[in-house]
Amino acid sequence: MTRTPARKITARLLLALGGLTAMAVSATAAQGAERLPRDNAANHRGCVVVYFDLGETLIHTADDGSIRYMPGAAEHLRALRARHIPVGLITNVPSSWGKTDAERAAKLKTVVAEDWKDSRPFAWSDFGDRILTPRTEAERKPAATLWERARGTSGGCRLVYQAETTDEIDASRSLGYVPYLVGRPHWPLFMPVQLISALAHLPN
Repeated sequence: MTRTPARKITARLLLALGGLTAMAVSATAAQGAERLPRDNAANHRGCVVVYFDLGETLIHTADDGSIRYMPGAAEHLRALRARHIPVGLITNVPSSWGKTDAERAAKLKTVVAEDWKDSRPFAWSDFGDRILTPRTEAERKPAATLWERARGTSGGCRLVYQAETTDEIDASRSLGYVPYLVGRPHWPLFMPVQLISALAHLPN
């Protein structure tokens, strides 16, 4: 069977998913995909980090107060994990929950656990210390601070942000993130993992 060069696979993928990248990837970046070396898919040194909002993006709070994964969220996180793509959270919580991100994240985990009813545990370990929360009420999204802090710790990787609200999508786009609005009818529930992987190959 004839093998298609990796650069053509990546370029075709981006073209096939052009509707997804219309709000994220420029024509210049798409042209850069055409110049990938043949072995880039196996030996690339690019990187991408995917950040999410939490409520109504990855988890849903029902009318009875119970909390579960949003449809497709657990599967999406598992697919990213399988490709070793780092993930993080950029989420609004009360700044009074702690003096540090770690303290506020610990409180967030406790609050979610109290009403968690999904048969699968939430994948907190996937996020490590990449759980960014407001230090003051002025830092709450859609203020730029949390996205800027995430970018400052990204090591120059391309950044993706997935959320369910257009104001956050617009804010992240203005700060150089590749945004994806989840939950739209007739669209994939989340940004396809193949596209996220391809983004790692494109020049910043």
